[in-house]
Amino acid sequence: MARANSTNRRQTTYRDTGRRGSAYVGGSTVRKLDIPASIEEAPRKKLSHTTRKNREKAHYMNFAYVMFLTSALVAAGFILIGYIQLQSDITNSVKNIARLESQLNNLRADNDEQLSRIESSIDLEEVKRIAINELGMRYADEGQIILYSGEGSDYVRQVAELPTK
Repeated sequence: MARANSTNRRQTTYRDTGRRGSAYVGGSTVRKLDIPASIEEAPRKKLSHTTRKNREKAHYMNFAYVMFLTSALVAAGFILIGYIQLQSDITNSVKNIARLESQLNNLRADNDEQLSRIESSIDLEEVKRIAINELGMRYADEGQIILYSGEGSDYVRQVAELPTK
């Protein structure tokens, strides 16, 4: 704490040692602060040419430009919504295909199971016995077997009567 006396008035100055340059002066009159002119008028930072041009462009946005930007934003919104809907449709289609493939695999497994059950229930020896004894069928002799080449196709077409021997 420091005390200073003046000739015209009595004043007491209290200096805060914790903060730099701060002081409290006691008395009944308002005193002018001694702030250097360099602090009061801080030098303005010089703007770059590009920054200045961008700020000027921002000030000159007219109604047509704002409408153009708004319409561009709306168009982009519609395009994005359409894209999201297409993605959703594709996802649903993939899920449907997976469900149908699973169903197909289940049907194939059931079909194979039915086929094996039917094949195991048939007694081929009983069929052979009934064919030979009751129906009079017999095995083919060597001369009765005629071979046809299919020439790569899956079936043979008969265009004439088969020769009998």
